[in-house]
Amino acid sequence: MPDVMSSSRLIGVGVGPGDPELVTVKGVNALRAADVVVVPVMDSGERGRAEATVLHYVPEEKVLRVVFALNERSDRARREAAWDAAGAKVVQLLGSHRVVAFATIGDPNVYSTFTYLALTIGELVPGVVVETVPGITAMQDLAARSGAVLTEGTEPLTLVPVTAGAAVLKDALAGPGTVVAYKFGRQAAEVAEALRETGRIEDAVWGSALGLAEESIRPAAELGGEPLPYLSTLIAPARREGGRGGKL
Repeated sequence: MPDVMSSSRLIGVGVGPGDPELVTVKGVNALRAADVVVVPVMDSGERGRAEATVLHYVPEEKVLRVVFALNERSDRARREAAWDAAGAKVVQLLGSHRVVAFATIGDPNVYSTFTYLALTIGELVPGVVVETVPGITAMQDLAARSGAVLTEGTEPLTLVPVTAGAAVLKDALAGPGTVVAYKFGRQAAEVAEALRETGRIEDAVWGSALGLAEESIRPAAELGGEPLPYLSTLIAPARREGGRGGKL
């Protein structure tokens, strides 16, 4: 294993949900200041959303693709082997570069592949400096583009990955406040059923490919049985009564 200089840093940079204009100034500066920018790709090899966003700000020769088995849900051993291989590659980079940035869609601390990488690096190189630069999340972008208000007054906000199952989403919808669902595209029919059963479908909205040419934003009431893009986002706003300031 290469020696890692004490001054070397690994920085997780959130690059937002896809629209390159939604990368923060701090994020752009971190990407440009890094010696190398690592982007996660699936083992099928196609360019991911993080890579496409990064290339708006740094030259291609500065970008290094590292395979994560992002679409691997059933084979835990294969998934963890991919994380280990990615971690070993980044350790090698840290041995020869002062600053290595890892670009992740959304925010590096919200359901991000950076979490797994940082844990792996921490085990391989105890004491390595790990930092994060926050990014705009898909729920923020969808709220802005659709006009949905995420929270008012004392309302709670619940974020649910539907990969945990539609039952978890249904429990959240039965509670108070706004509910946001991530990664629900493959279970769109179950999500629509949960919204109808809890009486939350009327004001709910879903979106995918936000800020990109293939962007789609539609009322959740239009959800049918067809699967949607995997990285779809749903907002079911809180039930609001009492007019302006009713939840203060």
